[in-house]
Parts: sequence; structure tokens; C-alpha cells
Amino acid sequence: MDSLRHFLLIDDNVADQLLAEEAFQQLCPECTLTCVTHGQTALEMLRAKVIDPDVILLDINMPGMNGFEVLQALKADPELAWLPVVMLSTSSAKADIREAYILHASSYLVKAGNFEHFLQQIDTFLGFWQKCRVIHT
Repeated sequence: MDSLRHFLLIDDNVADQLLAEEAFQQLCPECTLTCVTHGQTALEMLRAKVIDPDVILLDINMPGMNGFEVLQALKADPELAWLPVVMLSTSSAKADIREAYILHASSYLVKAGNFEHFLQQIDTFLGFWQKCRVIHT
């Protein structure tokens, strides 16, 4: 299987999107990172097959549909339920972490506080997912 190349970040914070784009560019220039600001927009794009990511990175705190609602919608949709979803949030609250796993998140990352640590975090994330096998529909 080819290594994973396409990642989707669903996060309403444009500054966080820019940091993620910079991190991906430095660490995995051959990877594609698509950033979407709203959960509903991401779901529509996924259902219409406008985007076909290997792994989704999902923030919790977003206006409109929050990350838990997006995760719940993903896992309730038979066409999308197989997609690995990694929660990427500033929240380290046990209740949020528990809720993410109850809703079948693949993992939960607390966003690093500075860019150097964020780079290390994304490097570890990419290393892990490059070694994983996922189902491609």
C-alpha cells in the first residue's frame, strides 16, 4: 500500500490552519493537507467526494457544528465511518477526551503550545499514520 498522503484538517481557527500547513510543508512536502473551517462544509465535501482524505484531524471547539457533532455525523454515515479521525484540540479535559473516544475517535491530541512542540507533535502523528494501514473505499 502507498503511504498516506492526504489529510483533512477541520478547524475554524485560521491561525491554527496556517501553523498546520507550515508544519506539513516542512515535515511532509509530498503530503496534501486540506483545511476546512466549518464541520458542515467538511461533511458536504466528504459526502460529495470532493475530498478523499486518508485521515481527518478535527478540532472540538467550532461554531455551528462542534467537533463532537462532526465526529458523530462521520461515524453515523456508512460511507464515511471508516475514516480515522484524530481529535486535535486545546482541551485536555477528561470529559472531552472521554466523549471523543465514546464517539469512536481514533485518537486524541492536545494541541502543543508552541510551534517547535507542535512540529514534534505533527512529526509523530505523520510517522504513526504513515505506518498504519487504512481502508480505502
